[in-house]
Amino acid sequence: MASAKRARNWLATSRRSMDHSHCVVSRIQQFGIFPNTSTRCAHRRHLFKTTPTLCRKINDPRVGAMSGEKARLEAPTWMVWLLSHGGWLLLTWHYDALPWWLVLPLGAWLVAWQNSFQHEAVHGHPSGRPWLDTALAAWPLGLWMPFGCYRESHLRHHAVAELAKPGVDPESFYVTPEDWHRRGPLGRALLTVNQTLAGRLVLGPVLVALRFWQTEVQMLIAGDTRHLGAWALHVALAAPLLVWVVGVCDIPLAAYVALFAYSGLSLTLLRSFNEHRLAVEPAERTIINEGGPLTRLLFLNNNLHALHHAQPALPWYELPEQYRHQRAALLSENGSYCVKGYGAVAWAHGLRPKDSPIFPGGSS
Repeated sequence: MASAKRARNWLATSRRSMDHSHCVVSRIQQFGIFPNTSTRCAHRRHLFKTTPTLCRKINDPRVGAMSGEKARLEAPTWMVWLLSHGGWLLLTWHYDALPWWLVLPLGAWLVAWQNSFQHEAVHGHPSGRPWLDTALAAWPLGLWMPFGCYRESHLRHHAVAELAKPGVDPESFYVTPEDWHRRGPLGRALLTVNQTLAGRLVLGPVLVALRFWQTEVQMLIAGDTRHLGAWALHVALAAPLLVWVVGVCDIPLAAYVALFAYSGLSLTLLRSFNEHRLAVEPAERTIINEGGPLTRLLFLNNNLHALHHAQPALPWYELPEQYRHQRAALLSENGSYCVKGYGAVAWAHGLRPKDSPIFPGGSS
């Protein structure tokens, strides 16, 4: 009875959170960065099957913005922003005094930590004001992707009914059977290696970046200029950042890319490696990785990914308590797709593909 009562209370909290949430995409349209999404908003989508304990009906991409009327202080999230960006400034300033083997893990951590902060900002944290959250999150420490493009892509990821389906989910690492057959032996080998953890960490950053840049170029060729605003902001912020890195701190650009940008994206891909899997039921495609203290802090509890998809508006520091209350319901919902930590992932899939890179069925 107590467990059922907690579940009802949790569901009521989830509904209140969504009732007071605003659409991040629609709120940032006033800045002219992204197009209107009303056509996508017309279709109802489900992130989870309807159950007594978990129900997330999605009408549109409004998944996670805090209410502008009653934004909370969110001191833990502000602290992450201060430590990640302040730590980056200190590390780059003292670059010459430190050995590369120390700069590498520290640089990777700080860039990956900022990536985690950017994820919070997409969902309306820490301020609930899109212009302020963008100002905090848009500094391109990782260089390769504008924050505005990431925000649009991630909101679409939350809005789709078919998680992990190529051509539907923009964050999918899978390909259609048709795409697989179009690729040559080298392309197929790269896709297969990318399904191992070693391959994802070593080759994943370049594969992800190339795919994103190719998509952006194709959009421009097709006359789609909706991301130009995001790219303009990206370039405007990257210029002083590189002046600081190369001109002031005297860090060679290649060294910064290797020790900070590439390694930081690689560490971020550790988290996303098995966030979603192949499964018949979409609700069973999203993982719970219970992680350890360091990875939970680094990824801001986004390793509890099924819970994040159930309650995208919840700030990162509230996820562990909710997980303790709702663990049984979440695991029942996602088909017990759960691992104890990233060590277990490395042991099982360090050199062995986690699954096929081919998504079953035809093209979308």
